[in-house]
Amino acid sequence: MLDTRDDAEDVTQDALVRAYRALAVHDGRTTFRTWLFTILVNRCRSALAIRARRSRWFYSDGDAVERASVPSHAADTELRVELARALDRLPADQREAFLLKHVEGLEYTEMAVMTGASVSALKMRVQRACAGLKQELREYDNVG
Repeated sequence: MLDTRDDAEDVTQDALVRAYRALAVHDGRTTFRTWLFTILVNRCRSALAIRARRSRWFYSDGDAVERASVPSHAADTELRVELARALDRLPADQREAFLLKHVEGLEYTEMAVMTGASVSALKMRVQRACAGLKQELREYDNVG
């Protein structure tokens, strides 16, 4: 959801600290897992909102950054890189729903509690995300 491992680690740590501080108020109406993921999703949304506000103030030349970067020695395949780019191009609500469903493996009912969206809205977001990813990755034969 947050594009970089560092951002994800920061938000995860923040969410865990917030959950620890609020542990006494967890009332058991939802599972602990759902309650914790709700905090995490909300922290991700906040981080994305902050990033969006900052991006209005700072201009970033991605090409210049890419040219200046040291090439990574990670074993990422071309498809993995393209998948990450395609995910980045999805609208935020579709990317969030797709990742919660297909990466985190959550049920739609859990996702609904976490995001505040209805199950049917989440199903539609996941369906649209899959269609968008399929379109973006159509050049790869092994992507159905």
